[in-house]
Amino acid sequence: MTSENLLFRSVAFLLLALLLFDTQGLIIKYLGDRYSVQQLTTYRNFFGLFPSMLVLYFYGRGQSLLLRQWRLAISRGLFVAAAQFCFYLAIIRMEFATATTLIYIGPVLISLLSIPILRHRVSGGQWGAVLLGFVGVVLIMQPGSGVFTTYALLPVAAAFLYGLSTVCARLFDEGISTPLINMYASSGALLGSSGLLLLSGDGVVIKNNIDWFWFFAMGMAGGFAVLSMIHAYRLSKPASLAPFEFFGIPLAVFLGWLVFDETPFSQLFPGALFIACGGLLITFLERRAKAVRNNID
Repeated sequence: MTSENLLFRSVAFLLLALLLFDTQGLIIKYLGDRYSVQQLTTYRNFFGLFPSMLVLYFYGRGQSLLLRQWRLAISRGLFVAAAQFCFYLAIIRMEFATATTLIYIGPVLISLLSIPILRHRVSGGQWGAVLLGFVGVVLIMQPGSGVFTTYALLPVAAAFLYGLSTVCARLFDEGISTPLINMYASSGALLGSSGLLLLSGDGVVIKNNIDWFWFFAMGMAGGFAVLSMIHAYRLSKPASLAPFEFFGIPLAVFLGWLVFDETPFSQLFPGALFIACGGLLITFLERRAKAVRNNID
């Protein structure tokens, strides 16, 4: 298969992942007035295990399900569970597109987290990208104005926790299959979310069969979104796909308007552009640095 075809397929899987993630978010917002965030995260992680188990069944036959670094894998799941709690609460309490856009500060936070965890050095240009991203966050939040809400801090906290999970994924031994790592992380997320549900006691009995369908659809959408994203980045280089990730911002705006009649255009722009530019600049600088290292080698 040619590189152009591989890129086309990887972009298609990436866009599918973005659509599935937003579908999951729309269902969460729809159910959020009847069920607690703890209950939503628990069912999301329970049904979200099914896609990983299916992939392992069809493509991982014969491989051991034991993982030497199981503590790290479960810890990643706990980070994800905490991130889900923050993000889902933000989706419920805020306009859908605003909460979703703020999560795109993730690549900027990953660069910061790679300093203490992976011992990476951050260049002056990358610090500039970090500054761009945070300017975008401040412009969207509009602190000190009547628009500002403390719930706007939740997507940034979620992005930090998702970023922590992403950076920790690079600490696994080489040769470990991604579906296996994902299954352990999903199990950790289920453990964390169900534990929080039991401690809070905020669960309610689900009597409506339609809601059971929505819970199932939410988990399956989220589970397949993760697998689609992983497959996309296996088919192509991250630097080639990064620009397409930010298609998720206008997609979230469109879906928020279509489903909930939300139009937060004045609050989102130009802040969303600053966040996107910060993420793209980091990708460009990492790609250039990698090219320089390859030339030296």
